[in-house]
Amino acid sequence: MSWFKDWTWPSRLRDKGIIGMNRRNIRYIGRYNSRKLYPLVDDKLKTKLLAQRYDITTPALIGTVSTQFGVKHIGAMLTGHKGFVIKPAKGSGGKGILVIENVDDDNVFIKPSGAHLTLVDLERHVSNILSGLYSLGGSPDVAVIETLINFDESLMAYTYEGVPDIRVIVFKGYPVMAMMRLSTAASDGKANLHQGAVGVGLNIATGAALRGVQFDRPCYSHPDTGHDLASLVVPQWDTLLNLAAGCYEMTGLGYLGTDMVLDRVHGPMLLELNARPGLAIQMTNGEGLRRRLDLIERQPDGVSAKERVAFAQHHFARQSELVSAPDTETASA
Repeated sequence: MSWFKDWTWPSRLRDKGIIGMNRRNIRYIGRYNSRKLYPLVDDKLKTKLLAQRYDITTPALIGTVSTQFGVKHIGAMLTGHKGFVIKPAKGSGGKGILVIENVDDDNVFIKPSGAHLTLVDLERHVSNILSGLYSLGGSPDVAVIETLINFDESLMAYTYEGVPDIRVIVFKGYPVMAMMRLSTAASDGKANLHQGAVGVGLNIATGAALRGVQFDRPCYSHPDTGHDLASLVVPQWDTLLNLAAGCYEMTGLGYLGTDMVLDRVHGPMLLELNARPGLAIQMTNGEGLRRRLDLIERQPDGVSAKERVAFAQHHFARQSELVSAPDTETASA
């Protein structure tokens, strides 16, 4: 019998401490996130500039385009860069993000899928970003161009044509729950769970995989690479958690989703922040947030980031449920 059966009854959801959108919005976001601080995280460019002031590592900024006149200067801006990412500053859900993995000698821009684009294609994409095609509410936007992340080689077997990222929910500066999102062919190389990426719950204590989910069903191996998820352990885990915890002081937001990546040279890096993080992380962990959030609310203020991380690792440690996959007949029962 699938262990997702426990997620089909309201009483079982309450027993697991699952929180829904209403409680998240009223009890945590509404109480701990001042709306005047939202622009710090809703605008990726503002987040990046703020992170630089707090010595929080982010992908290097190549440049920005804020006017249609500036679109024609993209070619010169990209000269010498063999890999880069173009994204809308105010985009959400991964929309409008264009990844270029390589540029050949004929100035052809190559995506991770192998598809070829011309400079005209890039200019059109940036023009669409400026017009607000991908932004929240369709408002005019800015195109942000960053260096390509060379993700840690130890994670290559767990992803398909995309960079895996780590979402950490941070409450009052404490990392309370984490998951890794692994891109797949179904998700078109994007780490987006709704599009078919694999979500893997992570043990806060160690960064090791707890359980895997794809399309709301159990997943024990990557659907494209076939690699066993049970062996996944995020490198430099303590550094990553301390980086995530430090985003509390950086933004002043009490309930926060931090999206991190692992670069093979620079280590853990902050990709972006979210003042309204989704709740699917509870399914990937097989546990609700409520008990952890309740415990954090009882803790005193003024605790250092290092102490907050140690507290979370001690109190929220878990054992993996990925030791072995059930046989097909049992899993489908």
